[in-house]
Parts: sequence; structure tokens; C-alpha cells
Amino acid sequence: MSSFVPAPGYRPSYNPTLPYNSPIPGGLQPGMSVYIQGNADEKMKRFCVNFKGGRWCTEEKKRSMPFHRGSHFELVFLVTNEHYKVVVNGNPFYEFGHRLPPQMVTHLHVDGDLTLQSINFIGGKEQTSTSPGLPGAGVQSPPSSLPSMGGPPVYNPSLPYRGYLNGGLSARSTIVVKGFVPPTAESFIINLKEGESNDIALHINPRLLGGSIVRNSFLKGKWGKEEVKVTFNPFARGQYFDLSIRCGMDQFKIYANGEHVFDFVHRVQAFQKINTLEIQGDVKLSYVQI
Repeated sequence: MSSFVPAPGYRPSYNPTLPYNSPIPGGLQPGMSVYIQGNADEKMKRFCVNFKGGRWCTEEKKRSMPFHRGSHFELVFLVTNEHYKVVVNGNPFYEFGHRLPPQMVTHLHVDGDLTLQSINFIGGKEQTSTSPGLPGAGVQSPPSSLPSMGGPPVYNPSLPYRGYLNGGLSARSTIVVKGFVPPTAESFIINLKEGESNDIALHINPRLLGGSIVRNSFLKGKWGKEEVKVTFNPFARGQYFDLSIRCGMDQFKIYANGEHVFDFVHRVQAFQKINTLEIQGDVKLSYVQI
């Protein structure tokens, strides 16, 4: 079983301890996003997130409170040329104009009455892409042994979601799906399909009531044999997840929050023809990149 290796431009830290105070990989710059997932303590009084690089200035206060004691949360900072766009649990919260050029921000500091599940730095100098206008355009592609992501990210997509992989999957393609399982969720599905034939090469079906993750394929009009064994189950009601689906020569390897969940041996002869990602059901998506 191989260890988790994140795709270039996707730099996660899972279950970090507090206080968290670490350099921002490659430095902060417009086009980057920072995802912080965690759980607010039952007796939470306060916590802080600091982008560090200078002295304190005039405070700005927002009266509404989107964080609730004992609840999971996702705090997202989208860095633009003008400001930080702050999104909490998928809802726009605040825009904070830059008082210091993003390039001068060197560290991220998080502390307070919370437990961190993950911190992800997405985009920036290490992002690999050959498409004009995307972060990292012109940077050389990673070695073929490393995972990769091809297209631009999609933030908070609506359901049902359908995304297309230009040129199909390669032997190092990685698909990242970040989302939230609602407290009343029963089931959702993630399908990797061959668009022309409508065959499903990989069907992932978390079933929240039974606590299982069913995998299968639907080829030539027939379902195959279900697989249910997992290393652990990352899907729980009321919690966030961070899923990486990596395509290899012989199988898919699926990781959640940096840990191996299961493998699925290819049942199609040419995985390069897989060109469609579909997601639907009882789930709220915050980020998808294929």
C-alpha cells in the first residue's frame, strides 16, 4: 500500500496540532485559496486565524457569528488581487481588503478553542498547469511518477455535478473532492464514466445509514460485483471530508484526509476513455478539481 502523495498545487496538512504556525508553501499570492476544516469546541470562546507578515492595524468587526459550539466548520480564504474573500460553510461571509501585499505574507497562524481536521493551501507557485490564465501556467509538468491535476478548481458546485476531463484519465491523474455530509444524509454517489458509452468505470456509494462505502462498475448494461471492505470510513453525518481519487495503471487508489481508504482494480480495458465525473445525492460540495 503506497503512502499518500498530494498532487502539485494541493498542499494539505491533516490533523495539525495547535497552535499552528507554519510557512505558507511558495508564499501567498492572488489565485491561491486556503481551506481550514475543523470542529469548534463545546465551550468555545474564541479562536484566531492570522496571515502573518507585519504589525497590527485597525480592527474590522463583523457582527454575525457563523461558527457554533460543538459543530464542524469549513473556513475558506480566497486570495484575489484586491482582498481576501472569506467563505464559511459554503456561504460568503466577508471581504477584507489587502493592507499588505499578499506576497509579503509568509506564515499562517491558527489557535484557539477548536480542533483542526485539515489545512489546505491550493494553487500558487507549485500549481502545475499549461493552460493560459491558470495559476502556475508555464510551469513544467511533474515527473510521471507524481500525481497531477489538470483542470481549474470549481468552488461550491451545485448538484448534480458533472465535470469533464479533457483527454480522459492518465496513469497519474488525481481528482480531489472536498465536501460536507449533512446531518440528515442517507446516501450519495461519485461516478467516473466513459461519456460515449455511459459505462461507469468506478461507482462510489457511501451509505450513511449502514456506515458502508459500496464500490462497483456498470459496464455494458450490467452491474458488477460490489466491494465494501475499507481501511476506514471517512464519511459521517455532520462532518467534512477531503477525498483524493488517484488513477494508476492497474487500479484506482482512494485516500481521505491523507489516509488510504480502499483500492479498486480497473474493470475497463482503457481507463484513458474515462472522461466524466458525476456527483449527486445527499452531499454538499465545497471544492472539486479534476
